[in-house]
Parts: sequence; C-alpha cells; structure tokens
Amino acid sequence: MPPSTDSITDVARAIQLALAPVFLLTGIAGLLNVMAGRLSRIVDRARTLTERDDARFERSVIVRELQGLERRRHLTSVAITSCTIAALMLCSVIVTLFFEAMFRAPLAWVVGILFTSSTLALVVGLAFFLREVHMATQNRIAIPTAK
Repeated sequence: MPPSTDSITDVARAIQLALAPVFLLTGIAGLLNVMAGRLSRIVDRARTLTERDDARFERSVIVRELQGLERRRHLTSVAITSCTIAALMLCSVIVTLFFEAMFRAPLAWVVGILFTSSTLALVVGLAFFLREVHMATQNRIAIPTAK
C-alpha cells in the first residue's frame, strides 16, 4: 500500500522541524572542537612542566602553575561533558520529532523538555568554558618554555 499524502506531509514537517536542532548540533560540534583544543594545550603544558628539570625556577612556582593547570583542565573537562550532554539531548529531540511524525504520538512535551534541558546543559558548558578562559588570562605565571 503506497504511503498516504498525510504521512508524507508529516515526515516532511518532521524534517523541517529537525533542521534547526541539526544546525545547533553543528555549532555545538564547533564548540567541542575548540574546547578539546584548549584541553590538549593544557595537558601539553602540564606535561612540559612535569618533564622539565629547570633549576632557574623554584619548585613551588612550578607546582603553583601545575595546580592552576589542573583547575583549568577540570573546568574544560566539565564544559566538554556538559556540551556533549547537550548534543546528545538535541539528538534525542530530533529522534523524538521523527517518532512523533511517524507514529502520530503526542510527544510535544517530550520535545520541549529535551530541548530545554539541552539548552540548559549548553549554558552550563559555556559558563564553565568562560570561567576557564578567564582563568587562563589571569595571574599567568611566566615560565619560559623549553627551546
């Protein structure tokens, strides 16, 4: 039996509704890429400090910078986790939109809850990321890197 015009219209509507979350997913992917890059730089810097035997600096100065790097690593990890959760919830929104269209199920409340939760998780991730960026620009201890 060929699909009815109504079911084709419903699927087309679901695709239209899913486009906005897909664009938001693209933005979140870009954010995750930037955050992962920052995390990589933090880890590389900590590795450089722990592997160096530099008598020009007191050990307490290096330890203090390592503690700051650990705090920044933690903030960036929480930001990445939160943004990943936001992306997963957004994927759930897209799936729910298609279930709603395919099975004619009244799932608008689920879509609303998932989208709101996704947005809140994204806000939390961005707040942690902003805090990490702020920490990176404040009280930077100037230790020359190995050449």
